[in-house]
Amino acid sequence: MNDQLIIFDTTLRDGEQSPGASMTRDEKVRIAKVLERMRVDVIEAGFPVASPGDFEAVKAVAETVTESIVCGLARAVEKDIDRAAEAIKPAKRGRIHTFIATSPIHMEHKLRMTEDAVLERAVQMVRRARQYTDDVEFSAEDAVRSDIDFLCRVFEAAIDAGARTINVPDTVGYSIPQMWGERMKTLIERVPNSDKAIWSTHCHNDLGLAVANSLAAVLNGARQVECTINGLGERAGNASLEEIVMAVRTRRDVFQCDTRIDTTQIVPASRLVSNITGFPVQPNKAIVGANAFAHESGIHQDGVIKKRETYEIMRAEDVGWSANRMVLGKHSGRNAFRQRLKELGIEFRTEQDLNTAFERFKDLADKKHEIFDEDLQALVTEADLEQENEHYRLVSLKVCSQTGEVPYATITLAVNGGEKQSGAEGSGPVDASFKAIERIAGSRGTLLLYSVNNITSGTDSQGEVTVRLEKGGRIVNGHGADTDIVIASAKAYLNALNKLIVPAERTHPQVGQPI
Repeated sequence: MNDQLIIFDTTLRDGEQSPGASMTRDEKVRIAKVLERMRVDVIEAGFPVASPGDFEAVKAVAETVTESIVCGLARAVEKDIDRAAEAIKPAKRGRIHTFIATSPIHMEHKLRMTEDAVLERAVQMVRRARQYTDDVEFSAEDAVRSDIDFLCRVFEAAIDAGARTINVPDTVGYSIPQMWGERMKTLIERVPNSDKAIWSTHCHNDLGLAVANSLAAVLNGARQVECTINGLGERAGNASLEEIVMAVRTRRDVFQCDTRIDTTQIVPASRLVSNITGFPVQPNKAIVGANAFAHESGIHQDGVIKKRETYEIMRAEDVGWSANRMVLGKHSGRNAFRQRLKELGIEFRTEQDLNTAFERFKDLADKKHEIFDEDLQALVTEADLEQENEHYRLVSLKVCSQTGEVPYATITLAVNGGEKQSGAEGSGPVDASFKAIERIAGSRGTLLLYSVNNITSGTDSQGEVTVRLEKGGRIVNGHGADTDIVIASAKAYLNALNKLIVPAERTHPQVGQPI
């Protein structure tokens, strides 16, 4: 390959901006370890000025990751730059990513600044960031709707000020591939000092074109793509890392570049992010969906049996599907359990944490004959959620549901050291369980989403439930897993309630409008 395509993963920053997808510090560190194992070049760990929690999370990632560059986002504002610099200071290699809007609609209505003022601010803040690190990235927010002449002026000045990466974002997902490729080519050709920077693209998926637009930019000179695991991100999401990487690698006849990504880590990373955020992966999702390598048609099956390449353009093993085999069971010991979790990037701070997780594993193994990697990840995630905040904890749940009778649920919850019991009827067992919980909690939250997904195959699979609640403009996701789907649902609802109770520091406050 003639060039390396730099993969800039922003799952921990832009991905976290999805409503309800906020992550704790430890969750960010877990994902960062997997991204590092995947050999992601740049990990954008967060937006340090957004909250004390986000600052600590970026700092923790910077202290943990040694192979990838750790990046912090900052508006073109002095306090943002300084806060980002402090957060990434422990990193072996750190980057400050600063941005300012350049489109007429943003400059007039949001920033209330002239073009000259925006250009001056951009230069000042790039220079300020360079006082902390040589690795500075500059982004022109809403570049898709910005005047091309003004973009050329801003980018030239930013490079002169010391920016070594220039990012051209389609912040609102407005462009189409041909136009976006032409814009990238024009900018590189017209900016006099373009050869002194790496050109990057960051595309949103509002029209379902984020990956296509990103690839068009690569074909026209971009050598960094900003993307997320599973395409997670604000609104309709970002360009999907797995699709970008596999498109470039599969079509080497078209793309004159390649990434350094270890693609066998793609599926494990996808499962981990889905597990932590509670955002399930749709079955027909490219690369990582459950049906991505499944063949139902007899014609297709016959062709694959005779020669795989007749209907498969890549191998399932190459993206990590073969890795998820049964490795543990009820007879497995503590050392094997610890070792397998370590291989998945999960390590325990104390022996007590290990013992607690091992007890959960044994309980699960009694219910489920085969224990898969996804089960282990779900098990650890659930333990983390309970440790984080346990205002409400499920003690017991009894549900009666039979033909011709109204379903009824009786639930007992641990509430601040005591126990409370309640019962309720519902249109189904899950509805009855939620109503019984609400009779105790009285949260008056609005249920926005109820989603069920099986973690692995088989009738004994754990059910993974996501519940999204809204109250007073605040949106949270609750997550629960169990071999009993009704119990998993109750756990998910309680997890969401616990998040509504605690202060919103774990969430990602909107400070300005990040790219």
